[in-house]
Amino acid sequence: MSFLQLLIIAVVQGITEFLPISSSGHLILISVFTDFQDQGPLIDVAVHVGSLLAIIVYFFKDVLVLARGGFASIGVGTSAPNAPAERKLFWWIVLGTIPAVAFGLAIKLGAFNSIAETWFNITIVDDDLMSSIRFTDLIAFNLIFYGILLGLADTVGREVKAFEDMSWRDGLIVGIAQALAIIPGTSRSGVTMTAARFLGYKRVEAARFSFLLSIPAVAGAGVLIVPEIFEAGMALAIDALIAGVLTFLSAFATMYFLMNFLKRASMLVFVIYRVAMGAGLLYFF
Repeated sequence: MSFLQLLIIAVVQGITEFLPISSSGHLILISVFTDFQDQGPLIDVAVHVGSLLAIIVYFFKDVLVLARGGFASIGVGTSAPNAPAERKLFWWIVLGTIPAVAFGLAIKLGAFNSIAETWFNITIVDDDLMSSIRFTDLIAFNLIFYGILLGLADTVGREVKAFEDMSWRDGLIVGIAQALAIIPGTSRSGVTMTAARFLGYKRVEAARFSFLLSIPAVAGAGVLIVPEIFEAGMALAIDALIAGVLTFLSAFATMYFLMNFLKRASMLVFVIYRVAMGAGLLYFF
């Protein structure tokens, strides 16, 4: 695999994973606009690991809080003054992860196939819902729809809550929104920020909430692909290392940019980008 392909995949993954513009949609479009070969499961795992490490490094203090909350849940460090609050935050993140896991398993088991065929007249191919839908149309409509929804949330949502104010209700609602990001073009960060802004979280705190909630989701996405690595072999180990490092750098830079950008600006630029890109896809394809 050429360095150029690794660089493009890593940069696109690192930027679009955390900006509210859909990473899966952009990664799929790489194959549409280029003649690159499929990067394979090992590279997929590498870019996910790179993204995960970037979150952990950037939000290291918050990750420590969640880790202490997890240990407090099993009786370690319960005497610490902040243990009850940290334990709650840990469990609300766990609660927010459940909908994405359940939705992903449901799709993998074909639970939505009959609904797709009956309600939307979509014929399932080889028991795979996603392969039965034209990706460019799906990505385009989701970019536009969820982009407009993001703009609405950012306009009407109050700015009163921080990540520490998360309740079980907020964790569950944002978690349900995160589950929708399995569908390409939705954007995991975009839809979770949208939900958080509707719930009254400040822009920066909505992004912080989104990134911390993504830790189990991004880790899980990498773990699910691990069995396929053994089929692919380890010949791509060096390529995977390069892809992981490049993704880490681009993801870290993206988070730094976004967290500072949202301190002084709204989500409007991302809304415009999503709508313009979606409209462009519908026009050209």
